[in-house]
Amino acid sequence: MSKSYDVIVIGGGPAGYPAAIRAAQNGLKVACIDSWKNFDGSHAFGGTCLNAGCIPSKAMLESSEMFHKANHELAAHGVKLGKVELDLATMQNRRGTIVKQLTGGIAQLFKGNGVDGIKGHGRLLKNGKVEVTDFDDSSKKETYEAKHVILAAGSQPIELKAAPFDGDRIIDSWNALELNEVPKRLGVIGAGVIGLELGSVWKRLGAEVTILEAQENFLFMADQELAKTAAREFKKQGLEIKLGAMMTGAKASKKDVTVAYKDKDGEHELKVDRLIVAVGRRPYTGDLIEEGSGVKLDERGFIKVDEDCRTDVKNIWAVGDCVRGPMLAHKATEEGIAVADHIAGKVAEVNYEVIPSIIYTAPEIAWVGKTEEELKKENVPYKSGKFPFAPNGRAKAMEAQAGFVKMLAHKESDEILGVHIVGPMAGELIAELVVAMEFRASAEDIQRTVHAHPTLSEAIHEAALAVDNMMIHGVNRK
Repeated sequence: MSKSYDVIVIGGGPAGYPAAIRAAQNGLKVACIDSWKNFDGSHAFGGTCLNAGCIPSKAMLESSEMFHKANHELAAHGVKLGKVELDLATMQNRRGTIVKQLTGGIAQLFKGNGVDGIKGHGRLLKNGKVEVTDFDDSSKKETYEAKHVILAAGSQPIELKAAPFDGDRIIDSWNALELNEVPKRLGVIGAGVIGLELGSVWKRLGAEVTILEAQENFLFMADQELAKTAAREFKKQGLEIKLGAMMTGAKASKKDVTVAYKDKDGEHELKVDRLIVAVGRRPYTGDLIEEGSGVKLDERGFIKVDEDCRTDVKNIWAVGDCVRGPMLAHKATEEGIAVADHIAGKVAEVNYEVIPSIIYTAPEIAWVGKTEEELKKENVPYKSGKFPFAPNGRAKAMEAQAGFVKMLAHKESDEILGVHIVGPMAGELIAELVVAMEFRASAEDIQRTVHAHPTLSEAIHEAALAVDNMMIHGVNRK
């Protein structure tokens, strides 16, 4: 007789493991099945985010920024270090240690909450049961039963036919974090979140970085005033970003990669030592669901769900990167928790209108809500206020004066519709606005909220004042 659970979660990433924990907290018998395999063959919970994405990339971004500051910025503070040397092995070891601490922590959370963590590949069968292929021996399979199944299989990097991954010269975002030497010339395909962050890491450490982006507009998904400011700052840093550049092929040799691309000026070639392909991710659903299960996929491979993450099959749910919506860890987590509460008969929802996006470059980029372009397209009457970090006392003390805060509010109701930040600690500053928008705050609410001095958050306060031409530390529109 197969083992039975109230809830089985397939996938132990930022959607799956919180879903399992919350379901267990709700008094249900829960198992979480996960098949993540590291380069050394070991298993770890946490999915792409903890093992090969969010966490290791932020560790490398932080370390590389320290290296850059030591070389180029600390002298302005009166700190003179002399020759600064890079110890990449130590930097990489630090990254690995952080990852192991956090992934190991999930196993402890499972133990503390009574979740059965199962190593292996989970697959939904057409009879509603779950088949698990043993992690260490693919010939061994076991079947489990569950009243509810949550599919949280995540996503994987998109591989281009014109530049197939070889794990050496042409690599994905995970391999790009594992390099044991700094490439002299680095090529990146895609100027999105992943491409910009990885390009920034290796540029700071000494690589000559060229990013090819097929889109004509830089960060097309972001507010374009913010995008233009960010592009200008990246150019100052030496990141070469070619827009409207479509890669047509890449040929790797033992020593380098020849990249062919075309733009409005014709066809070109670029020689690099390594090529990172970062053109996005696709849902990991290929071997997740047995045919005939009734769970439907759309034309791009995403699992079809309703607003509460229910599939077309009763008691089968799907969350995270394998369903519609932004591929963001925090979105995935909230979906997993909401589904666990739905299963327990509780009220739960995810407000998809107020999900922040962050790019952890320097300066950081963060936004929530509508862009100015979207409001214009939707014919929504709005007013805007913008305040630069340049006159902000804390930003000056940090030698981080580039960028601004931009607030968009409804012209009639004054409700905040969107906020866009490029500048120091943007990813932390945006949280105030996420809370404000969740409670449908107005620009006036922020205007009347006391912000401590001197802090970066004062720029948010001033941007709110600027919405109504009431800035104190800037010149208002006449």
